Amino acid sequence: MSGRTEGGAVKRRRLSLALLLAALCFVSPTPAFAHASDRGHVLLLPTGYYVAGGALAVAASFLVLALLPPDSINRLWRRRLPLFAFGDGARTIVSLISFAGFAILVAAGLFGSRDPLSNPLPLTIWTLLWVGLASLQGLFGNLWSWLNPWYGPWRVISHLFGKRRTWRPPPWLGCWPAVALFFAFAWFELIDPAPDDPARLAWAAGFYWLLSFAAMLVFGYRDWSRRGEFLAVFFAMIARFAVVERNEVERNEDGRLSLCWPGAKLSNTAPLSPSGLAFLLLALSSVSFDGLSKTFFWLGLFGINPLEFPGRTAVIGIGTFGLVLTFVLLAAAFILAIVLGQRLAGSEHSLSQAAGLLVWSIVPIALAYHVAHYLTALLVDGQYAVAALSDPFALGWNLFGTADMQIEAGVVAGAGSAWWLWNLQAGVIIAGHMLAVLVAHGLAWRLHPVPARATLSQFPLTVLMIAYTVFGLWLLATPAAG
Repeated sequence: MSGRTEGGAVKRRRLSLALLLAALCFVSPTPAFAHASDRGHVLLLPTGYYVAGGALAVAASFLVLALLPPDSINRLWRRRLPLFAFGDGARTIVSLISFAGFAILVAAGLFGSRDPLSNPLPLTIWTLLWVGLASLQGLFGNLWSWLNPWYGPWRVISHLFGKRRTWRPPPWLGCWPAVALFFAFAWFELIDPAPDDPARLAWAAGFYWLLSFAAMLVFGYRDWSRRGEFLAVFFAMIARFAVVERNEVERNEDGRLSLCWPGAKLSNTAPLSPSGLAFLLLALSSVSFDGLSKTFFWLGLFGINPLEFPGRTAVIGIGTFGLVLTFVLLAAAFILAIVLGQRLAGSEHSLSQAAGLLVWSIVPIALAYHVAHYLTALLVDGQYAVAALSDPFALGWNLFGTADMQIEAGVVAGAGSAWWLWNLQAGVIIAGHMLAVLVAHGLAWRLHPVPARATLSQFPLTVLMIAYTVFGLWLLATPAAG
């Protein structure tokens, strides 16, 4: 949200600190996608050591994995720690509660405060949903399948009117509807002149709910959730890297929870279709452009003084061009890396098969940058959200006893706070890229059972990951303006 605080200035640290951070990330890689708060002042950090340490950590992880026995990752991924089982009996109730909450939020957007920091709708959507829930999905699995506001109403309608015959979308459609809707969402959040305006956001969110619900009635809840509802597609992809796994009751299993290693759910996954490939690359490129669009470098390319920013209305054309360009460049770089890897390995697999499988390694990178880039928004705007939810219509209510809570914006201000915050952000990005290398390594063995060929096939993709590590750390630290 415009004009919020993000970061500060920190003192130079020694190379040993960066290497220690990289080493810690290597020992314990954890997955960490993204649009919410804009930086409101210049952030200057001495990042040379961090960038070098991050690049070395990713490169070292590739070398270590290349020396491991061929089946080491598969043996690691097969391990599970069973927990407990629970069915889907409460799923409809949870979704109905979520729908009721969504309806109240839309009403608050239309009739509540005009201040985005006092109205719970923009705070909930841009901070709690798009940043907070994405992070939880990466840890605990597909919570959105329970929390989404469509499943419960769809079950109620199905119960009242009986099962209706639905139209099955043609296979060639893939998830292109989700790609188009995600692009529209990213454009609205990053480029629209007033995405934080409560009334404007309420109309957009309400229209999207109606559009998705109508599509679920026509195509069926399951099909549209997998093809068209971009939040369901996005969150399901993130959930593949969670450390909590649940057997699907829909497959006549008991719904048992178990702990697993990050990426273990990909051991038998199928290659993504071209539309799925485009969706993942769009998710990562949109997050990257969100950071790039505010940098002095990007604004300077178009003769804009970042210290006298003319407002979002003046840069709609530039923003749209940049959003598309970032996606095209990332897609081209990824496809080139896959083509070179296939040629180095002498692979007989088709480009679509190799790219559709290895693109899963992009998810931890996107998730890591999502969390790192919006961490400050979650820490500060999350407090505003908790306060606003107690008084959704600005009528003086205090439903949860948090309406008068003091907002601690200092958590991201000052040299001390900026130091630990930026170290955490850098660590998350490095860890995400190292997990991506691990996933790429495991998936490469499925394509190339011969060790030497598998290693050669990953080399160009690893180079791309190292370059993106450097790019991500640079985006966090380069001068930027809101």
